[in-house]
Amino acid sequence: MKLTLNREFAMRHLGVAVLFLGLCGWFLYDGAVTYPNMDDAKFSEEILHGRDKQGGFDRLKKEAINRQYQFAGICGIAALLIAAGVGRCRLQTLEWDDAQMCGSLTGGKPLAFADVSGVDDRRWEKKGILVVYARDGRRFTLDTWHHAGAKELAGKILKSRT
Repeated sequence: MKLTLNREFAMRHLGVAVLFLGLCGWFLYDGAVTYPNMDDAKFSEEILHGRDKQGGFDRLKKEAINRQYQFAGICGIAALLIAAGVGRCRLQTLEWDDAQMCGSLTGGKPLAFADVSGVDDRRWEKKGILVVYARDGRRFTLDTWHHAGAKELAGKILKSRT
């Protein structure tokens, strides 16, 4: 058997990443097209909410445009980080049979179930997270939210410990 990326986890996170990309595009459009092409009276009313501009109108308009670019940057970076997190989980591999497991989570080297020296199952019941320790010092985390199949492997590991 093997771990696979949990579809629900991937869809939710990628959906949020797409939302942030949409916001990024919105802010870029406002900063590049909408604000610069808005006449002064409309800009004062809609963006400055009629506040007194006391000779600094051009400065305030430039600041508002720059703020849109800043918001776009923040949203773009957030989208990339979220998508990268999903990609990182997608690249994590682990396959197992009756005797051992092997994959990127075990450092690419086989790990026999008999060589599991300990488990931290404090978060297993509430969160579905199990930390596995090997005799040779390796350690990896199984998380049922990130990977489908983690529940079966965790059951096998916990069963081999008793």
